[in-house]
Amino acid sequence: MTAELESLLYVAGDDGVSLDEFDHLLTASRATIKRALAAFADQLRADTQRGLVLFQFGERYKMVTKKVYADLIKRYFATPLTTNLSQASLETLAIITYQQPVTRIAIDEIRGVQSGGALQRLMLRKLIEERGRKNAPGRPILYGTSAFFMDYFGLKSLADLPPLPTAATPTDTTATNQDLFAQFEAQLKDKEENH
Repeated sequence: MTAELESLLYVAGDDGVSLDEFDHLLTASRATIKRALAAFADQLRADTQRGLVLFQFGERYKMVTKKVYADLIKRYFATPLTTNLSQASLETLAIITYQQPVTRIAIDEIRGVQSGGALQRLMLRKLIEERGRKNAPGRPILYGTSAFFMDYFGLKSLADLPPLPTAATPTDTTATNQDLFAQFEAQLKDKEENH
């Protein structure tokens, strides 16, 4: 069962997995799942060759890096933009740029995949920032671009960005998003090459 737990926790990312979700997804009893989670947490904590631990908050579980590696992780994310942003980060940044303020759930719906890791990388690189919370159940965080983003890409205002392509029909949103990502990626690469 450890492999199943680890797989689900990996895919869930920053959101983690609730005990109810484990119970729904796995065939084992709730008590067995709780014992397996406790054993997995002990195994990760004791294994000096692993950089992750199982973190529990309420009835949710997620995998996080061990505290001993905090400085290493900070150095990794604090490095200047010497490497290109990943496709996931570019897509996430494009969505935030054009839809801000926007929640992670809205970003995930547009991309069709979970964006927690990309959001974290963009936050640590100071390209995006929190813009308060949405007045909705759970009060999700709203994200927007930062002053550093504007300065880094030489923008005086968001009006300097290329216009969004318009979809011919509501079902063309996937093509529109791909056009947007390609257009935005080209602009970002151009800006990065000139820095």
